[in-house]
Amino acid sequence: MLHRPPRRPQFFYTTAPLPCPYLPGRTERKIVTELSGTEAEALHERLSRAGFRRSHNIAYAPVCPGCQACVPIRVVSEEFMPDRTQRRILRANADLTISEMPARATAEQFTLFQRYQKNRHADGDMAAMGYYDYRAMIEDTPISTGILEFRDAQDRLLGACLTDWLADGLSAVYSFFDTDEDKRSLGTFAVLWLIGRARSLGLPYVYLGYWVPESRKMAYKARFRPSEILISGAWHRLGESAEVNAAPREVVRVG
Repeated sequence: MLHRPPRRPQFFYTTAPLPCPYLPGRTERKIVTELSGTEAEALHERLSRAGFRRSHNIAYAPVCPGCQACVPIRVVSEEFMPDRTQRRILRANADLTISEMPARATAEQFTLFQRYQKNRHADGDMAAMGYYDYRAMIEDTPISTGILEFRDAQDRLLGACLTDWLADGLSAVYSFFDTDEDKRSLGTFAVLWLIGRARSLGLPYVYLGYWVPESRKMAYKARFRPSEILISGAWHRLGESAEVNAAPREVVRVG
């Protein structure tokens, strides 16, 4: 009989309270753990299904006292049907070339990233990131990940999306785009492309992080239907019932 070495214990920590990036006047706390070693990929898979997100080599989930505004959400790629607006966005971007690139930072990406932060999130922490901070965000991870590049006919980089590859889907980690191309709705287009890509690969889900109905910046995620939200440790169809949508959440079960 083979004797496997005991699994290294996984430690979880709670962060100090910080201002909420989504809802003014509220504070956020997160539960975090490190993704490292030979079991990092498997742990990331379990945590993603439990509502965690990834940044660098850290997995995190909100545990804000008295607030459950952030709801994990994923799109059911096999059943997704674009609505009228989403079909228009697909047509508007039919001229773009999408390339699946290794997770390697480039100066071209960083220039676009800086412009995006300046125009959309000038008061956020990421606006102060230098090139080496950006490179760490893209490259410092043990997880299977890559970056999508969206280019027009003149080979201009119009958008990018850092994407994790999971056994049951694709996870949109972070996207940014040329804000001068608002008519293209590139943020929505990136999600639509990921849904199509997941379906072509036979992957059932696209993980979109947290849906925050009270936040204009995050409410758009519910427009991709059908989608599922994580409630009390189980995934439910969004809009399944008022009782489900109002139920308390549980995000730390990883077994």
